[in-house]
Amino acid sequence: MTLDPGVWGVLATPLTADGSAVDTESLARQVRHYESIGATGLTVLGVFGEAARLTPAERRTVVETVVASSARLPLVIGISALKLDEVVAEAANVLPAVGSRLAGLMVQVNSSDPDALSKHLNEVAERTERPLVVQDYPVITGISIATADLVAAVRAVPSAVAVKSESSPSPPAVAELAAGLDVPIFGGLGGTCLLDELAVGAAGAMTGFSVPEGLLACVAAYRSGGFEAAREVWRDYLPLVNFEFQAGIALGLRKRSLVLRGLITYDAVRAPAAVPPQSMLRLLEEHLRRTPGAL
Repeated sequence: MTLDPGVWGVLATPLTADGSAVDTESLARQVRHYESIGATGLTVLGVFGEAARLTPAERRTVVETVVASSARLPLVIGISALKLDEVVAEAANVLPAVGSRLAGLMVQVNSSDPDALSKHLNEVAERTERPLVVQDYPVITGISIATADLVAAVRAVPSAVAVKSESSPSPPAVAELAAGLDVPIFGGLGGTCLLDELAVGAAGAMTGFSVPEGLLACVAAYRSGGFEAAREVWRDYLPLVNFEFQAGIALGLRKRSLVLRGLITYDAVRAPAAVPPQSMLRLLEEHLRRTPGAL
């Protein structure tokens, strides 16, 4: 079993106006939107979902809300911890709410040594009895692994069903992973390298861009018409993709985009994410007005 190719939307976790609680109504609205536009599946409690800043009870609430809000979409559930016991505890906290909807637990690369990494992943799989999506995101974890070593590690993990590659530069890593593994490779990084990732073998996108209709359009165009067709479609979305992917304020920008699109009610974020300055919020509205289907 592997993850289906396509677009796996990474959900933001909407918060109340003061940021103190999960806004479940907004979360449900976001889920229904992804279902209505034809997403392949959803990624819950990812980096874009501020999972590391949520309490265990809030994480359960998020998963319960997502499951109740979509009748059909399969789910990848993100795990933020790096140590084995903490990974298993995070999984145990939310797995009862997921049931048969789980497509995979997304577990972080926690070692640059391929043998240590494969041992860790196999232990996670054994103790959770669930398939794994391996996420390589060194900016978040602080752990870098050579792509060849990641290939070797994943080859030794029978429970791996996909890799989410978010090391930079992304296209060379995706190309090497796609050539060396039999599981699908998904890009992230806000979609900034989506076109090139598709061109070198990515199965699709797994990211939190605020206009996921663009991700779907690009992937569909690539499937039907190849690089040229996808490039024609994607260039209309790329200015917003790049604008939203600004270090430190990316989450705040994307949440404001979702507010302006009517998909969530408030754009509150939790530290260390920062609130974007007003100058950027005004510019964001200009980008949204020029992005197909955004407003």
